[in-house]
Amino acid sequence: MDETNNLIDLGSEPVNEEFDPFGTETDIGNNTPESEGTAALEGQKTETSDPADQTDQTKNTKGAEKSQQSFVAEKPPVFEYAGATENIDDTSKTFDELRIEKATDFPELEDGKRVSWTVEYGKVVKAVTDPKGTSIGKMKADIETSKEFLDGFKRAKDKNPACKVKPRVTAQSKGTSSVYKEVFTNMDDVMAAGKVISIVPAKDGNVYEIRNTKMGQFITPVVGCELLSDVRAGFIPALPRIPSDLLVKIIAFFRYFMRHGADNEVLLNIYWDQLNGEFVVDAPEQIVTKVSVDSRISEDYEDSRYIHFMDIHSHHSMRAFFSSIDDNDEKATRLYTVMGRLYKTMPEIKTRFSNGGKFWPIDPEEVFELVGVGEPFPDEWRDKVRFREPHSDSADKIGDDGREVLSGQAG
Repeated sequence: MDETNNLIDLGSEPVNEEFDPFGTETDIGNNTPESEGTAALEGQKTETSDPADQTDQTKNTKGAEKSQQSFVAEKPPVFEYAGATENIDDTSKTFDELRIEKATDFPELEDGKRVSWTVEYGKVVKAVTDPKGTSIGKMKADIETSKEFLDGFKRAKDKNPACKVKPRVTAQSKGTSSVYKEVFTNMDDVMAAGKVISIVPAKDGNVYEIRNTKMGQFITPVVGCELLSDVRAGFIPALPRIPSDLLVKIIAFFRYFMRHGADNEVLLNIYWDQLNGEFVVDAPEQIVTKVSVDSRISEDYEDSRYIHFMDIHSHHSMRAFFSSIDDNDEKATRLYTVMGRLYKTMPEIKTRFSNGGKFWPIDPEEVFELVGVGEPFPDEWRDKVRFREPHSDSADKIGDDGREVLSGQAG
């Protein structure tokens, strides 16, 4: 027994419990730390080199490229000429139709025979051979589907190229701006914006077109600029016309003081009652003469419920006109009316408005329902009037109710 044991135990180290004397070299090596690390690394290599994964990555890359190409295709082409840059939203128009449109701003484009077109899209530059028969959108789409454009798009660093539509007549200046033509209110804004074409109103009442070039600024008056609205001086009512029943009472009141006031002027104020939706007439406290009225606004109508719509005063037997005194007094923004030659069946009526002290005449029919005279005026209007100087009752042109006209003075 001892001898046998000695043959087996030759002084070697104790046997590892996990040691398999009949195992293969591979099995034995796999149990070492080094072989475990190598196996893990090989497993990672196998994971990253999966052909299915590589196919997915390729598909994703191609999908991203197609998505970017679709985004670029949706961008509108750009008109670029003489430092001006502007999107072309209607791509159905032909190149020649675009030339005609832009000739308003660039007269040198008026002669189509002298104008040639090119389209620059990424690295592709194409000449337009038939400007009258080729639409801008068709030209853009043809380039986008061409092999030259697609190959260049794959290699290009710029994945967001602009499709530039360029006319050419002579040498042109370079530069860009998002909108090359704009309306401004003052020269400071014009200089700060640096647009190629600027439209600006001036103190002299004119509108000017300013063109900025490398040579300097060119400034001329402009008429019919398409950027400006068609505006005419006048009054656009937001309220109904003053009804005829109020108008005839006003005329009767004025006629009363032409007779009993010996041709004295009188004043009435017309308000719009916002609560009841109707016009009301007030005779303010006033002191009158043949040529003037001094009055004070009634406190009853200072409430925000009432809109002071019109001042209306009489010129008794004189013609209807606005005097220099009226010009000085009638500065508030509202309507003003004067009535004259009240002895006529239909008096003379002049109406104007003040826009911050700037006057403009209008047709009285724009604000009055004009009809014949018939209604008397309220007694309380008459009670508000006092005379500054004695007057005579000798000028009996009108009856007490303000309606009758002497036949010898009519017309």
